[in-house]
Amino acid sequence: MFDRLRDDVRFAKANDPAATSTLAVVLTYPGLHALWWHRLANACYLRGLDFAAALLAYVGRFLTGIEIPPGATIGDRLFIDHGMGTVVGETAEIGDEVVMYHGVTLGGKSSKPVKRHPTIEDCAMIGADATLIGDITVGEGATVGAGAVVVDDVPPETTVVGNPARPISEADEYGDGESTADADEDDGIHPDCAPGVEPRWREVQP
Repeated sequence: MFDRLRDDVRFAKANDPAATSTLAVVLTYPGLHALWWHRLANACYLRGLDFAAALLAYVGRFLTGIEIPPGATIGDRLFIDHGMGTVVGETAEIGDEVVMYHGVTLGGKSSKPVKRHPTIEDCAMIGADATLIGDITVGEGATVGAGAVVVDDVPPETTVVGNPARPISEADEYGDGESTADADEDDGIHPDCAPGVEPRWREVQP
């Protein structure tokens, strides 16, 4: 258990340049707190303690501003940066070493008790205020740009932006008229995309 907590802190520090103090990360990072509350709620959920699970999830949301239902499936080392307003659907599945920013919604579009929320595979990054709807899959290592609205699967190692979201290679123009190719030649980073997952998180001292 303590190894897992230490990994959570290392991953947060690897993905946030402002995280210079381990104590500050442990005590003041709502994304970590939301993850830890979810683990408690999910443990109760898996044991059939539905009321306790719902209560723990509610407390976690109250304290952090991040809503993660007890039934959501979350892998190792999820980092929700800032976090306020993030909503994860009940049947959502999130893999290992995923980074999400504030305002992300993993929503559903069915009222039936089926898999109706997104699956986020390992090492994906979801930008601020992105909305992902339905039983779709964001592939391993993919990036969803800030404010994107995603209703279809995202292939692995692909960056999508816009509403509806589309791969950068298919985008015609930016808002200022600059082509995607020109922007890539400038700095290689789309302005709607936050930095990707830091793969060397294990090197960070807890």
